[in-house]
Amino acid sequence: MYFEQIVRRDIGCAAYLVGSTDEGEAAVVDPRLDMVDEILDVLAREGLRLRYVIETHNHADHVSGHHQLAEATGAVIAVHELTNAAYPHLPLHDGDELALGEVRLRVLHTPGHRPEHIALALLDDTRGDLPWVVLTGDSLFIGDVARPDLAVDGRDGAEALFHSLHEQLLRLPDGTLVYPGHVAGSLCGRVNNRMTGTSIGFERCCNPALAITDQTAFVEYMNESLPERPPNLARIVELNRGATPPTVASPPALDAEQARALLDTDALLLDVRSPEEFGAGHVPGALTVWLDGSQFQNRVGLVVPAETPLVLLAASDADAARAAESLSVIGYTRIAGYLAGGLGSWKAAAEPVATLVSVSPAALAANRERTLILDVRERSEWAEGHVPGAIHLPFYRLDRAVPGLEPDASVAIICAGGQRSMVAASILRARGFRDVRNVTGGIDAWEAAGLPLEIPGDAAPAAEGVAA
Repeated sequence: MYFEQIVRRDIGCAAYLVGSTDEGEAAVVDPRLDMVDEILDVLAREGLRLRYVIETHNHADHVSGHHQLAEATGAVIAVHELTNAAYPHLPLHDGDELALGEVRLRVLHTPGHRPEHIALALLDDTRGDLPWVVLTGDSLFIGDVARPDLAVDGRDGAEALFHSLHEQLLRLPDGTLVYPGHVAGSLCGRVNNRMTGTSIGFERCCNPALAITDQTAFVEYMNESLPERPPNLARIVELNRGATPPTVASPPALDAEQARALLDTDALLLDVRSPEEFGAGHVPGALTVWLDGSQFQNRVGLVVPAETPLVLLAASDADAARAAESLSVIGYTRIAGYLAGGLGSWKAAAEPVATLVSVSPAALAANRERTLILDVRERSEWAEGHVPGAIHLPFYRLDRAVPGLEPDASVAIICAGGQRSMVAASILRARGFRDVRNVTGGIDAWEAAGLPLEIPGDAAPAAEGVAA
């Protein structure tokens, strides 16, 4: 058996190449759009012919590369019969097997995350008749299981997932190696473990979700503290289900005059430089999400509508191309161009430049009575402790009305380390807030400075509509 895992850490995606070196045949499972060239290179290096491109389900968090791989190799795209794919494909059913020489890929229908979801048990006839590996897609993760609310009602999804786990996956031998479709960084679950593989036995022993053997309790557990639903998930599903191959964007270079003309119509400038670079100088009205920060695609997907035309501003032309590729992975196809020469060309054209002040935790503490402190972390982070007197609103919900949060207010924004707070600061500045400051280093720096934290329950009620 040939087996290789390909991981993209940005939003925690994993794809797999599996095949027979004796027969020179292979299948690829869950390939992402930006993995296509790498997969073709591996096939050429190993002397393997691609026979199948298999999707465990219609993905909602990233665009697949199945069209491109099928066209480049002549491989057949294989998906479960419930996928409703508009492209030519081989419909799969529970118990079907795809043979690659001595290697067999056995289909296990595992609905829950989505109705069409499958896992693949890999058998090598030279080693015995038991599954050696199972590719679990978005059903069983490392220390976690898949969220049940992306395709159906969360309770219905959790019920189906309970049966898939206990009647399919947990019936595999304990020694079966588990390789999931997602690792840490994905919104498809709550996993934060940085490992990339596990085993059925270890998960049976140590996975909190699998320890719940009562279906009703499992359904309740699975619908608690779920990550935010990506606003463009339905659009990504349709791109993956559709007959038209999505492409990686190659946006044109724009001079300052061309960029200004687009921004004066309906385009948005997305600044992908670091928080420090953005604070030191940026185009007024721009939103920022750091390309090399945590969760770039997920954070863009949470604050920028996919139908909005984008002009990119990056630290270099190479970074602009990298950002365009990353955005293509989440189905952002309306990238109008990038500002060639970055902020320097904008300044050279005598266009206006804004700055955004950062404040240290110590300075914020000294001026706390005159400042509205906005904590833009997740509910679970807030619950572990926050700046006394702060109000809570995740950065992707800043379109909500919050008592005291008015354009004339003096606002200091804090997150864990300073990335999400800069995203939030750029959103408020674009909305016309004038006195907005980013807290350098976030809660981590606040704690390191020995400043006090408040725990919910000991504090006054949070603002109306704000999660406490």
